[in-house]
Amino acid sequence: MTSLYLLLWIAGGVLLQIAVYLSIGFWRHWQSYQALRNVAQEFDISLGTDVAPEELQRAAAAWAGYRSFHVERKVLEDTTKQVCSFYLVPADGKPLPPFLPGQFLTFSLDTPTPTGGTQSVIRCYSLSDSPQSDHYRISVKRAPAPVGSTFPAGVSSNYFHDHVTVGSRLQVRAPAGHFHIDPSDAPAVLIGGGIGITPMLSMLNWCLTAQPGREVWLFYGVRNRAELVMQTHLNDLAARHPNFHLHLCMSDPQAGDLGNHPSGPTHYHHSRVDVALLRRLLPLKPYHYYICGPTPMLQSLVPALEEWGVPDGHIHFEAFGPASIPRKKSASATRAVPPLNDKGDAVLVTFAKSVKQVTWEPGMGSLLDFAEGHGIVVNSGCRAGGCGSCQTSIRTGEVAYTQAPDFDPEPGSCLLCVCTPKTDVTLEA
Repeated sequence: MTSLYLLLWIAGGVLLQIAVYLSIGFWRHWQSYQALRNVAQEFDISLGTDVAPEELQRAAAAWAGYRSFHVERKVLEDTTKQVCSFYLVPADGKPLPPFLPGQFLTFSLDTPTPTGGTQSVIRCYSLSDSPQSDHYRISVKRAPAPVGSTFPAGVSSNYFHDHVTVGSRLQVRAPAGHFHIDPSDAPAVLIGGGIGITPMLSMLNWCLTAQPGREVWLFYGVRNRAELVMQTHLNDLAARHPNFHLHLCMSDPQAGDLGNHPSGPTHYHHSRVDVALLRRLLPLKPYHYYICGPTPMLQSLVPALEEWGVPDGHIHFEAFGPASIPRKKSASATRAVPPLNDKGDAVLVTFAKSVKQVTWEPGMGSLLDFAEGHGIVVNSGCRAGGCGSCQTSIRTGEVAYTQAPDFDPEPGSCLLCVCTPKTDVTLEA
Protein backbone atom coordinates (compact mmCIF):
# COMPACT_ATOMS: atom_id res chain seq x y z
CA MET A 1 0.00 0.00 0.00
CA THR A 2 1.45 3.32 -1.07
CA SER A 3 1.58 6.38 1.10
CA LEU A 4 -1.17 7.98 -0.98
CA TYR A 5 -3.58 5.08 -0.37
CA LEU A 6 -2.77 5.11 3.34
CA LEU A 7 -3.47 8.85 3.49
CA LEU A 8 -6.79 8.35 1.69
CA TRP A 9 -7.80 5.60 4.13
CA ILE A 10 -6.99 7.86 7.09
CA ALA A 11 -8.91 10.77 5.55
CA GLY A 12 -11.87 8.49 4.88
CA GLY A 13 -11.89 7.30 8.49
CA VAL A 14 -11.84 10.85 9.77
CA LEU A 15 -14.69 11.86 7.45
CA LEU A 16 -16.71 8.83 8.59
CA GLN A 17 -16.27 9.78 12.25
CA ILE A 18 -17.37 13.37 11.50
CA ALA A 19 -20.43 12.09 9.63
CA VAL A 20 -21.42 9.84 12.54
CA TYR A 21 -20.94 12.69 15.02
CA LEU A 22 -23.07 15.06 12.94
CA SER A 23 -25.77 12.43 12.51
CA ILE A 24 -25.99 11.85 16.26
CA GLY A 25 -26.14 15.60 16.89
CA PHE A 26 -28.86 16.05 14.29
CA TRP A 27 -30.90 13.20 15.81
CA ARG A 28 -30.67 14.68 19.30
CA HIS A 29 -31.71 18.12 18.04
CA TRP A 30 -34.58 16.52 16.14
CA GLN A 31 -35.77 14.78 19.30
CA SER A 32 -35.61 18.09 21.22
CA TYR A 33 -37.51 19.81 18.42
CA GLN A 34 -40.23 17.16 18.48
CA ALA A 35 -40.52 17.51 22.27
CA LEU A 36 -40.88 21.27 21.88
CA ARG A 37 -43.59 20.76 19.25
CA ASN A 38 -45.49 18.59 21.71
CA VAL A 39 -45.20 21.31 24.34
CA ALA A 40 -46.42 23.88 21.81
CA GLN A 41 -49.47 21.78 20.94
CA GLU A 42 -50.29 21.14 24.59
CA PHE A 43 -50.15 24.82 25.54
CA ASP A 44 -51.52 26.15 22.22
CA ILE A 45 -48.36 28.07 21.32
CA SER A 46 -47.81 29.00 17.70
CA LEU A 47 -44.59 27.69 16.18
CA GLY A 48 -43.65 30.52 13.85
CA THR A 49 -40.31 30.66 12.12
CA ASP A 50 -39.27 33.59 14.32
CA VAL A 51 -39.75 31.71 17.62
CA ALA A 52 -36.53 30.26 19.00
CA PRO A 53 -36.68 26.92 20.86
CA GLU A 54 -35.31 28.60 24.01
CA GLU A 55 -38.16 31.14 23.91
CA LEU A 56 -40.69 28.34 23.47
CA GLN A 57 -39.29 26.50 26.48
CA ARG A 58 -39.50 29.66 28.60
CA ALA A 59 -43.05 30.35 27.42
CA ALA A 60 -44.17 26.86 28.36
CA ALA A 61 -42.29 26.69 31.63
CA ALA A 62 -43.88 29.45 33.70
CA TRP A 63 -46.52 32.12 34.09
CA ALA A 64 -46.06 35.72 35.11
CA GLY A 65 -46.97 36.91 38.60
CA TYR A 66 -49.40 34.92 40.75
CA ARG A 67 -51.90 32.33 39.53
CA SER A 68 -54.98 31.19 41.45
CA PHE A 69 -55.10 27.57 42.64
CA HIS A 70 -57.58 25.71 44.80
CA VAL A 71 -56.84 22.88 47.21
CA GLU A 72 -58.23 19.62 45.86
CA ARG A 73 -56.95 17.31 48.60
CA LYS A 74 -55.32 17.58 52.01
CA VAL A 75 -53.49 14.48 53.32
CA LEU A 76 -51.60 13.92 56.60
CA GLU A 77 -48.35 12.11 55.86
CA ASP A 78 -46.88 11.03 59.23
CA THR A 79 -48.10 9.39 62.42
CA THR A 80 -47.65 12.57 64.48
CA LYS A 81 -49.84 14.56 62.05
CA GLN A 82 -47.18 17.25 61.75
CA VAL A 83 -46.69 16.97 57.98
CA CYS A 84 -49.57 17.58 55.59
CA SER A 85 -49.64 17.40 51.79
CA PHE A 86 -51.73 19.84 49.75
CA TYR A 87 -52.79 18.96 46.21
CA LEU A 88 -53.16 22.17 44.21
CA VAL A 89 -55.25 22.48 41.04
CA PRO A 90 -55.22 25.60 38.81
CA ALA A 91 -58.47 27.56 39.04
CA ASP A 92 -58.42 28.29 35.29
CA GLY A 93 -58.41 24.56 34.49
CA LYS A 94 -55.52 24.88 32.05
CA PRO A 95 -52.68 22.30 31.97
CA LEU A 96 -49.72 22.97 34.23
CA PRO A 97 -46.25 23.47 32.80
CA PRO A 98 -43.64 20.92 33.86
CA PHE A 99 -41.06 21.81 36.46
CA LEU A 100 -37.59 20.55 37.31
CA PRO A 101 -37.74 17.98 40.14
CA GLY A 102 -36.44 19.74 43.26
CA GLN A 103 -37.92 23.17 42.53
CA PHE A 104 -40.35 25.08 44.75
CA LEU A 105 -43.53 27.16 44.63
CA THR A 106 -43.91 30.65 46.10
CA PHE A 107 -47.14 31.54 47.92
CA SER A 108 -48.69 34.88 48.82
CA LEU A 109 -50.74 34.23 51.96
CA ASP A 110 -53.13 36.45 53.91
CA THR A 111 -52.58 35.11 57.42
CA PRO A 112 -54.57 36.15 60.50
CA THR A 113 -53.04 38.40 63.15
CA PRO A 114 -53.67 38.33 66.92
CA THR A 115 -55.66 41.58 66.61
CA GLY A 116 -58.18 40.03 64.22
CA GLY A 117 -56.76 41.46 61.01
CA THR A 118 -54.60 39.86 58.34
CA GLN A 119 -51.01 40.22 57.21
CA SER A 120 -49.47 39.37 53.87
CA VAL A 121 -46.80 36.68 54.11
CA ILE A 122 -44.75 35.24 51.26
CA ARG A 123 -43.25 31.78 51.67
CA CYS A 124 -41.64 29.12 49.47
CA TYR A 125 -42.36 25.37 49.69
CA SER A 126 -40.70 22.59 47.73
CA LEU A 127 -42.77 20.55 45.32
CA SER A 128 -42.93 17.02 46.73
CA ASP A 129 -43.96 14.99 43.70
CA SER A 130 -42.91 14.45 40.11
CA PRO A 131 -44.34 16.86 37.50
CA GLN A 132 -48.03 16.31 36.71
CA SER A 133 -50.12 18.13 34.09
CA ASP A 134 -53.20 18.63 36.29
CA HIS A 135 -51.92 19.37 39.81
CA TYR A 136 -48.96 20.26 42.00
CA ARG A 137 -48.23 18.90 45.47
CA ILE A 138 -46.44 20.45 48.41
CA SER A 139 -45.91 18.90 51.85
CA VAL A 140 -45.75 21.29 54.81
CA LYS A 141 -44.45 20.54 58.30
CA ARG A 142 -46.09 22.40 61.15
CA ALA A 143 -43.53 24.58 62.97
CA PRO A 144 -44.52 24.90 66.66
CA ALA A 145 -43.25 27.61 68.94
CA PRO A 146 -39.81 26.61 70.31
CA VAL A 147 -39.96 25.27 73.88
CA GLY A 148 -38.75 27.84 76.39
CA SER A 149 -38.47 30.57 73.76
CA THR A 150 -40.36 33.79 73.08
CA PHE A 151 -40.38 33.09 69.35
CA PRO A 152 -43.88 32.40 67.97
CA ALA A 153 -44.98 29.33 66.03
CA GLY A 154 -44.34 29.32 62.30
CA VAL A 155 -46.85 31.70 60.73
CA SER A 156 -47.20 30.15 57.29
CA SER A 157 -46.92 26.46 58.22
CA ASN A 158 -49.58 26.76 60.94
CA TYR A 159 -51.76 28.75 58.56
CA PHE A 160 -51.60 25.89 56.06
CA HIS A 161 -52.42 23.29 58.70
CA ASP A 162 -55.17 25.20 60.52
CA HIS A 163 -56.80 27.45 57.92
CA VAL A 164 -56.18 26.00 54.45
CA THR A 165 -58.86 23.40 53.69
CA VAL A 166 -60.19 21.56 50.66
CA GLY A 167 -61.53 24.24 48.33
CA SER A 168 -59.34 27.05 49.70
CA ARG A 169 -57.92 29.45 47.10
CA LEU A 170 -54.19 30.19 47.08
CA GLN A 171 -52.08 32.60 45.05
CA VAL A 172 -49.05 30.83 43.62
CA ARG A 173 -46.05 31.84 41.56
CA ALA A 174 -44.61 29.48 38.97
CA PRO A 175 -42.09 26.78 39.96
CA ALA A 176 -38.59 28.16 40.43
CA GLY A 177 -35.21 27.33 41.92
CA HIS A 178 -31.78 26.19 40.82
CA PHE A 179 -31.75 23.14 43.10
CA HIS A 180 -32.95 20.26 40.94
CA ILE A 181 -31.76 16.88 39.75
CA ASP A 182 -29.59 16.50 36.67
CA PRO A 183 -31.70 14.82 33.94
CA SER A 184 -28.75 12.68 32.84
CA ASP A 185 -28.48 9.03 33.82
CA ALA A 186 -25.64 9.65 36.29
CA PRO A 187 -26.10 7.63 39.51
CA ALA A 188 -27.64 9.80 42.21
CA VAL A 189 -27.51 9.90 46.00
CA LEU A 190 -30.44 11.77 47.55
CA ILE A 191 -30.05 12.87 51.17
CA GLY A 192 -32.98 14.38 53.07
CA GLY A 193 -32.97 15.54 56.68
CA GLY A 194 -36.38 15.96 58.33
CA ILE A 195 -38.78 17.89 56.09
CA GLY A 196 -35.87 18.22 53.64
CA ILE A 197 -37.26 14.98 52.25
CA THR A 198 -39.79 16.93 50.16
CA PRO A 199 -37.58 17.87 47.17
CA MET A 200 -36.01 14.40 47.42
CA LEU A 201 -39.47 12.86 46.92
CA SER A 202 -39.93 14.97 43.80
CA MET A 203 -36.57 13.85 42.42
CA LEU A 204 -37.10 10.22 43.39
CA ASN A 205 -40.62 9.91 41.95
CA TRP A 206 -39.49 11.51 38.71
CA CYS A 207 -36.39 9.34 38.37
CA LEU A 208 -38.22 6.06 38.92
CA THR A 209 -40.90 7.06 36.41
CA ALA A 210 -38.85 8.76 33.69
CA GLN A 211 -35.54 6.91 34.19
CA PRO A 212 -36.42 3.49 35.66
CA GLY A 213 -32.93 2.16 34.98
CA ARG A 214 -31.09 4.95 36.83
CA GLU A 215 -29.29 3.99 40.04
CA VAL A 216 -30.73 5.99 42.95
CA TRP A 217 -29.92 5.90 46.67
CA LEU A 218 -31.99 7.69 49.29
CA PHE A 219 -30.64 8.38 52.80
CA TYR A 220 -33.45 9.82 54.91
CA GLY A 221 -32.49 11.17 58.33
CA VAL A 222 -34.98 11.66 61.19
CA ARG A 223 -34.92 11.34 64.97
CA ASN A 224 -37.30 8.36 65.12
CA ARG A 225 -39.82 6.42 63.06
CA ALA A 226 -42.74 8.69 64.03
CA GLU A 227 -41.15 11.50 62.00
CA LEU A 228 -40.94 9.49 58.76
CA VAL A 229 -43.00 10.97 55.94
CA MET A 230 -44.70 8.70 53.35
CA GLN A 231 -42.90 5.61 54.63
CA THR A 232 -45.36 3.20 52.98
CA HIS A 233 -44.81 4.91 49.62
CA LEU A 234 -41.03 4.73 50.00
CA ASN A 235 -41.10 1.06 51.02
CA ASP A 236 -43.28 0.26 48.01
CA LEU A 237 -40.89 2.02 45.64
CA ALA A 238 -37.94 0.14 47.12
CA ALA A 239 -39.78 -3.17 46.68
CA ARG A 240 -40.65 -2.47 43.03
CA HIS A 241 -37.37 -0.95 41.84
CA PRO A 242 -34.19 -2.99 42.42
CA ASN A 243 -32.05 -0.02 41.34
CA PHE A 244 -33.49 2.10 44.19
CA HIS A 245 -31.73 1.70 47.56
CA LEU A 246 -33.63 3.04 50.58
CA HIS A 247 -31.81 3.76 53.86
CA LEU A 248 -33.72 5.19 56.84
CA CYS A 249 -31.41 6.74 59.45
CA MET A 250 -32.65 7.51 62.96
CA SER A 251 -30.56 9.48 65.43
CA ASP A 252 -32.82 8.82 68.44
CA PRO A 253 -34.90 5.70 67.68
CA GLN A 254 -37.65 4.56 70.01
CA ALA A 255 -38.35 0.98 71.03
CA GLY A 256 -39.17 -1.11 67.97
CA ASP A 257 -38.09 1.54 65.44
CA LEU A 258 -35.13 -0.45 64.10
CA GLY A 259 -36.23 -4.05 64.57
CA ASN A 260 -39.18 -6.35 63.95
CA HIS A 261 -39.75 -5.10 60.41
CA PRO A 262 -40.92 -7.38 57.59
CA SER A 263 -38.07 -8.57 55.42
CA GLY A 264 -37.62 -6.29 52.46
CA PRO A 265 -35.27 -3.93 50.66
CA THR A 266 -35.56 -1.07 53.20
CA HIS A 267 -32.50 -0.65 55.44
CA TYR A 268 -32.65 0.88 58.95
CA HIS A 269 -29.73 2.54 60.74
CA HIS A 270 -29.24 3.90 64.26
CA SER A 271 -27.18 6.76 62.89
CA ARG A 272 -27.21 10.23 61.45
CA VAL A 273 -26.53 10.56 57.74
CA ASP A 274 -22.78 11.12 57.64
CA VAL A 275 -19.86 10.41 55.34
CA ALA A 276 -18.78 7.38 57.38
CA LEU A 277 -22.10 5.72 56.54
CA LEU A 278 -21.88 6.72 52.88
CA ARG A 279 -18.32 5.42 52.55
CA ARG A 280 -19.32 2.11 54.09
CA LEU A 281 -22.35 1.52 51.86
CA LEU A 282 -21.78 3.19 48.51
CA PRO A 283 -19.83 1.46 45.73
CA LEU A 284 -17.01 3.44 44.17
CA LYS A 285 -18.82 5.36 41.44
CA PRO A 286 -19.06 9.00 40.28
CA TYR A 287 -22.29 9.76 42.16
CA HIS A 288 -24.02 13.13 42.18
CA TYR A 289 -25.15 14.08 45.70
CA TYR A 290 -28.36 16.05 46.30
CA ILE A 291 -28.82 17.22 49.89
CA CYS A 292 -31.61 19.13 51.63
CA GLY A 293 -31.94 19.54 55.37
CA PRO A 294 -31.26 21.74 58.38
CA THR A 295 -28.20 23.94 58.38
CA PRO A 296 -26.14 21.85 60.89
CA MET A 297 -26.56 18.79 58.67
CA LEU A 298 -25.27 20.61 55.61
CA GLN A 299 -22.48 22.32 57.52
CA SER A 300 -21.08 18.93 58.50
CA LEU A 301 -21.92 16.85 55.43
CA VAL A 302 -20.93 19.12 52.54
CA PRO A 303 -17.32 19.77 53.69
CA ALA A 304 -16.97 16.08 54.60
CA LEU A 305 -17.96 15.05 51.07
CA GLU A 306 -15.36 17.44 49.69
CA GLU A 307 -12.71 16.01 52.01
CA TRP A 308 -13.68 12.54 50.80
CA GLY A 309 -12.81 13.67 47.28
CA VAL A 310 -16.25 14.24 45.78
CA PRO A 311 -15.88 16.90 43.04
CA ASP A 312 -17.43 20.27 43.77
CA GLY A 313 -19.68 19.95 40.73
CA HIS A 314 -21.15 16.69 42.08
CA ILE A 315 -22.43 18.24 45.34
CA HIS A 316 -25.80 20.00 45.14
CA PHE A 317 -27.61 21.23 48.24
CA GLU A 318 -30.40 23.38 49.61
CA ALA A 319 -30.73 24.49 53.24
CA PHE A 320 -33.76 25.57 55.26
CA GLY A 321 -33.54 29.33 54.78
CA PRO A 322 -30.27 31.29 54.73
CA ALA A 323 -27.25 29.19 55.54
CA SER A 324 -23.49 29.57 55.47
CA ILE A 325 -21.96 26.33 54.22
CA PRO A 326 -18.14 26.23 54.29
CA ARG A 327 -16.78 25.24 50.89
CA LYS A 328 -13.35 24.66 49.48
CA LYS A 329 -11.96 27.54 47.47
CA SER A 330 -12.98 25.99 44.18
CA ALA A 331 -13.61 28.02 41.07
CA SER A 332 -17.38 27.58 41.29
CA ALA A 333 -17.49 28.50 44.95
CA THR A 334 -15.46 31.61 44.25
CA ARG A 335 -17.87 32.68 41.52
CA ALA A 336 -20.90 32.10 43.74
CA VAL A 337 -19.58 34.10 46.69
CA PRO A 338 -17.55 37.13 45.56
CA PRO A 339 -15.76 39.49 47.93
CA LEU A 340 -17.96 41.58 50.22
CA ASN A 341 -16.53 44.76 48.74
CA ASP A 342 -13.46 45.85 46.86
CA LYS A 343 -11.34 46.81 49.87
CA GLY A 344 -13.13 45.27 52.84
CA ASP A 345 -13.84 48.80 54.04
CA ALA A 346 -17.00 50.62 55.07
CA VAL A 347 -19.20 51.79 52.19
CA LEU A 348 -22.03 54.29 51.90
CA VAL A 349 -25.52 52.93 51.22
CA THR A 350 -28.13 55.39 49.97
CA PHE A 351 -31.82 54.48 50.13
CA ALA A 352 -33.30 56.82 47.54
CA LYS A 353 -37.04 56.66 48.32
CA SER A 354 -36.44 56.71 52.07
CA VAL A 355 -33.96 59.60 51.68
CA LYS A 356 -31.41 57.99 53.98
CA GLN A 357 -27.64 57.53 53.73
CA VAL A 358 -26.07 55.03 56.10
CA THR A 359 -22.57 53.60 56.43
CA TRP A 360 -22.37 49.81 56.06
CA GLU A 361 -19.39 47.89 57.43
CA PRO A 362 -18.40 44.22 57.04
CA GLY A 363 -20.26 42.09 59.56
CA MET A 364 -23.47 44.13 59.43
CA GLY A 365 -25.35 41.42 57.56
CA SER A 366 -27.43 41.53 54.41
CA LEU A 367 -28.77 44.72 52.91
CA LEU A 368 -32.27 43.62 53.96
CA ASP A 369 -31.24 43.31 57.61
CA PHE A 370 -29.34 46.58 57.30
CA ALA A 371 -32.33 48.41 55.84
CA GLU A 372 -34.74 47.08 58.47
CA GLY A 373 -32.29 47.98 61.21
CA HIS A 374 -32.52 51.61 60.10
CA GLY A 375 -36.31 51.69 59.96
CA ILE A 376 -36.63 51.21 56.20
CA VAL A 377 -39.59 49.02 55.27
CA VAL A 378 -38.84 46.51 52.50
CA ASN A 379 -41.13 43.76 51.25
CA SER A 380 -39.66 40.37 52.11
CA GLY A 381 -40.64 36.74 52.22
CA CYS A 382 -38.29 33.78 52.35
CA ARG A 383 -35.20 35.86 53.27
CA ALA A 384 -33.12 33.24 51.46
CA GLY A 385 -33.01 34.44 47.84
CA GLY A 386 -35.89 32.25 46.74
CA CYS A 387 -39.10 34.27 46.43
CA GLY A 388 -37.90 37.58 44.93
CA SER A 389 -40.05 39.70 47.26
CA CYS A 390 -37.16 41.96 48.29
CA GLN A 391 -36.02 42.65 44.72
CA THR A 392 -34.85 46.26 44.57
CA SER A 393 -33.47 48.37 41.75
CA ILE A 394 -29.85 49.51 41.92
CA ARG A 395 -29.44 53.11 40.78
CA THR A 396 -25.67 53.24 41.12
CA GLY A 397 -22.92 51.03 42.51
CA GLU A 398 -22.50 47.27 42.87
CA VAL A 399 -23.55 44.53 45.28
CA ALA A 400 -22.15 41.06 45.99
CA TYR A 401 -24.19 37.94 46.72
CA THR A 402 -23.32 35.96 49.82
CA GLN A 403 -24.99 32.92 48.24
CA ALA A 404 -26.29 32.18 44.77
CA PRO A 405 -30.02 33.08 44.80
CA ASP A 406 -32.67 30.72 43.47
CA PHE A 407 -34.74 33.63 42.19
CA ASP A 408 -33.16 35.35 39.19
CA PRO A 409 -33.44 39.13 39.76
CA GLU A 410 -34.18 41.44 36.86
CA PRO A 411 -31.21 43.22 35.25
CA GLY A 412 -30.25 46.29 37.25
CA SER A 413 -31.78 44.99 40.47
CA CYS A 414 -30.77 42.79 43.39
CA LEU A 415 -32.22 40.64 46.17
CA LEU A 416 -31.50 42.51 49.39
CA CYS A 417 -31.81 39.42 51.60
CA VAL A 418 -28.74 37.67 50.17
CA CYS A 419 -26.43 40.49 49.13
CA THR A 420 -24.13 43.07 50.63
CA PRO A 421 -22.70 46.28 49.14
CA LYS A 422 -19.53 45.83 47.12
CA THR A 423 -19.06 49.57 46.50
CA ASP A 424 -20.95 52.71 47.50
CA VAL A 425 -24.44 51.94 46.30
CA THR A 426 -27.74 53.73 45.78
CA LEU A 427 -30.88 51.59 46.09
CA GLU A 428 -34.46 52.36 45.08
CA ALA A 429 -35.86 51.51 48.55
